[in-house]
Amino acid sequence: MRAASLALSSGPSDRATVEDWLAVAESERAELIHGALVYHAFPGPQHGFTQGGIFVKLWPYNRKGSGEGGPGGWWISQEVDMLLGGIGCRPDVVGWRRDKHERAPAPDDRGVVTAVPDFICEVLSSSTARYDQGPKRDAYFQAGVPHYWLVDPTYETLTVLERAERGYVILLVASPGDTVRAAPFDDVEIPMAELFLDRGEPGA
Repeated sequence: MRAASLALSSGPSDRATVEDWLAVAESERAELIHGALVYHAFPGPQHGFTQGGIFVKLWPYNRKGSGEGGPGGWWISQEVDMLLGGIGCRPDVVGWRRDKHERAPAPDDRGVVTAVPDFICEVLSSSTARYDQGPKRDAYFQAGVPHYWLVDPTYETLTVLERAERGYVILLVASPGDTVRAAPFDDVEIPMAELFLDRGEPGA
C-alpha cells in the first residue's frame, strides 16, 4: 500500500503512453498525467464514504427525465477510465447530460471513455489533492468540463467550480453544518454532515 502518490517517468524518452497506462492493473490505481504514471494510495473508509455519499445524493438525476422520483436528465457514474485534456484519469464521480448523449458514453476499443463529461467530482486525499487541484483541474478545463466539484473529507468542505473563459471560478464553498444546493444539481439538497464519517465512528 502506497502512502503517497508516486510518478514514474525520468525524462522525455521515458514518457508513458496511453497503452502503458492501460496495461497497469486497476488495483494499482494509476493515472497518466503529463506522460508520467502516477500511482495513488488506496482510499480509506472516509474517502469511500464521501464518494459514495456524493453518488447517492446525485442518484435522483440518474434517470431519463424529470418527474416523480427525481429531476433526471443525467448519466451518473463512478471511477470511469477516461482520456481528457491529454491525461488518463479516473474521476471519483462523473456525469453526462442525457440531452447531449442519447446513451451512456461507452469505452472505445482501448477501454477508455473520451466523451467530455458535463460534471466531475474529485474527493481529495493526501495522495491525490495536488493532482486534483493542479494538473487534473487544468486538464478538465482544457477538455471543456463545465462543472467541477472538490470535496475535502479532512476539512469537511465542498468547493463548487464552474468553467469560465480563463479558468474555473468558485461558485460556492460549503462548510461543516451547511446544507446546500450546488450547480448543476440545484434540485437536491446536500447536508454536508451526511457526506462525512462521524469522527467518533470506527475508521473515521
